[in-house]
Amino acid sequence: MVFLLFSCSLRDGSRSRVMAEALRAELEGAGEVVEYLDLRDAGLPLCDGDDCYNHPATKALRASVAAAEGIIFATPIYNFQASASAKNIVELGGSMFEGKVVGFLCAAGGRNSYMSVMSLANSLMLDIRCYILPRYVFASKDSFSDGELADAEITERIGELARELVRVSQALSEN
Repeated sequence: MVFLLFSCSLRDGSRSRVMAEALRAELEGAGEVVEYLDLRDAGLPLCDGDDCYNHPATKALRASVAAAEGIIFATPIYNFQASASAKNIVELGGSMFEGKVVGFLCAAGGRNSYMSVMSLANSLMLDIRCYILPRYVFASKDSFSDGELADAEITERIGELARELVRVSQALSEN
């Protein structure tokens, strides 16, 4: 199986990227194939509903989404929402997401925005017909120290998310 992991932060020192790298290590350690797309390097255009779909980076994104059995968004939370770059991926990928298993790793400054990813999850589930993993990981800045994950509970939850991504993706691919 092939899993696609989006690191949606554009900031150096990103906590969501630290979480993405932990999930990547977990999946690869279990022998899974992971395509890792760091949006700092992707060169994706902003969705304009028109010419953006002819951009080479958009075509590559759509091919990666189509080839993946499961997808994880590692996104920072800004102003009680998943990052605009995460939403841009959905807008550019569009129908390529249909039928995919999708999960989330979220990093925020505080604990009050733990439900922030739900509008993006609802859009993926209701508009595009993805299978949303009910288990997602949300970490506040208190879970990190010196640019590294320092919370054993969050580390364990990342492992649980990886196992759930594989389990659900495999179950759906058998049908």
